[in-house]
Amino acid sequence: MQISDLPYPDPGVPDARSGPRFLLWLGRGQLGGQVKSLAWGLVHFSGVAGLPYVVGMGVGAVVDRDSGRLLLVGGLLVLLGVAIALGDSMLHRTAVTNWITAAARVQQLLARKTAELGSALTRRVAAGEVVAVSTGDVEKIGWFVEAVSRFLAALFAVVLICVGLLFHAPELGVVVAIGVPLVALAALPLLPRATQRADVQREKAGKATELASDTVAGLRVLRGIGGEELFLGRYREASQEVRKAAVRSARMWALISAIQVLLPGALLITVVWYGATLVGDGRTGVGELVAAFSAVATMLYPLRHFEELAMAYSFSRPSAQRAARVLSLTRTDAAERPAAAVAAKVPPPGGDLYDPETGLLAPAGRFTAVVCGDPDLAGRLAERLGGHPTDAAADGPPVLLGGVALDGLDLDTARRLVLVQDKDPVLLSGTLRELFAVPSSGTVEAGAALAAAQCADVLEALLQSAPDGVEDPMDARITERGRSLSGGQRQRLALARSLVTDPEVLVLDEPTSAVDSHTEARIAEGIAALRAGRTTVVLASSPLLLDRADRVVLVHAGAVAAAGTHRELLHGEPLYRAVVTRETEDEQRLARAELAELEEALTEIEESA
Repeated sequence: MQISDLPYPDPGVPDARSGPRFLLWLGRGQLGGQVKSLAWGLVHFSGVAGLPYVVGMGVGAVVDRDSGRLLLVGGLLVLLGVAIALGDSMLHRTAVTNWITAAARVQQLLARKTAELGSALTRRVAAGEVVAVSTGDVEKIGWFVEAVSRFLAALFAVVLICVGLLFHAPELGVVVAIGVPLVALAALPLLPRATQRADVQREKAGKATELASDTVAGLRVLRGIGGEELFLGRYREASQEVRKAAVRSARMWALISAIQVLLPGALLITVVWYGATLVGDGRTGVGELVAAFSAVATMLYPLRHFEELAMAYSFSRPSAQRAARVLSLTRTDAAERPAAAVAAKVPPPGGDLYDPETGLLAPAGRFTAVVCGDPDLAGRLAERLGGHPTDAAADGPPVLLGGVALDGLDLDTARRLVLVQDKDPVLLSGTLRELFAVPSSGTVEAGAALAAAQCADVLEALLQSAPDGVEDPMDARITERGRSLSGGQRQRLALARSLVTDPEVLVLDEPTSAVDSHTEARIAEGIAALRAGRTTVVLASSPLLLDRADRVVLVHAGAVAAAGTHRELLHGEPLYRAVVTRETEDEQRLARAELAELEEALTEIEESA
């Protein structure tokens, strides 16, 4: 295992049933790295464990005036020094490799899950939690994976020191052997409370991060309505709660650290006092006392790794739990599909798109417009048509393309066949050329897509803001999320990006909600012309778009209520007319009354003639 191997071609399928299981899965996946780290840790800590006895031998050699043994002690000290230095260097190297590898694998898994779920991810998990998992949590998870091998090596050193003392100075060794477990386990009763306080801190930090993310995302709107200070005040309150929770957690860990210092000190005093009594009685030698004193003093170093492991697990467990919660999400939370659906083959080209849940049918090669009175229903329907139903609609039957369930296809195939552009598309930073470097059929050129989406003014604006020397607007850079562009400009660029992919089925959710009516009419004509012969579904309520559609479907209360052309539904379906024209019930009654009066007047004229 080398850092140069990252990123892995396949990070594996994680065990996301719980946080501890996820940590165990990560550890099993890095057994080779853990063994290397443990081996170098044993070299390092063996050198540390051997120092007290060699020092004791040296003191004894001086007392006995044995120059030969003193020379041997010097050679052993050199050997132990080399082992300690080399082992420490390689232990750090391999442990950091374990940390980076674990963190990188978690980030790979999160990136893969994000790509799999797309926009559905933030509807199931708060955006702030996703940010917290992909930044701070991966570091804490990597910390625990790194600390395991060091802890095992330190445990070996502690056991080795205790066993060595039992042979070297039996009476003192018994005291140390009894005292060390008490010292190591003394803080154990405090760990649940420390873990609980750490969990509270993590929860409050996640909420604060979510609030900050939402505030930044809607900063322009907040400024427009004068709510900026209100949300900033809420964030200040949330950050103060995080600070208080962090102080409470730190106090508990400070108490644990104090115990880890106090009890070893008490053990050291006990060993010195008891050892001095034994030396005074002639029951042990000065060398044995020095060795016991040095052993206990040296033991403080490996004992610190016990506390580190406890802290690492306490901090990483909630982080692993959050990561497991995100990684356990699937394209649909419904029950398992029948085996026939799971083994579905790619449908042949030219199939109809059909949603059994609502009864919506989009004929192949036609421009179908869908009108929903509820914008939320339109968003959920768009997700369903792409084969990614939200939780609220996950239990329904799958959407069919050419008679094949989209849920049964692998993700890449489903997205290649059906592309869904939601009402809030995201533009990544980079050049315009990079923005259009997306998987496509190659049939639609970027220029044609930009022309159909009426992006001429967008190209001109990008070129004007580009540095000197940039002559092609495709080389102009777009800022993060396209913040330098207006809402309508971002919307049209996103539409052009969707058009250039040229999928078999293109689903657009309110693609022209941020543009003026004249531009909207031209965009409707451009979509109809560019997508001729391809299946296109547009969820909208604009008459300009609806009038260009081959077929218009009205979805009301979760089911198809009417279908036909825009003009047919406008004259024959009151509910459709109310949604499209935004007429109130009183206005509809008045219009019907006026129409009835007009018909009555025409009838009278005809009779008199």
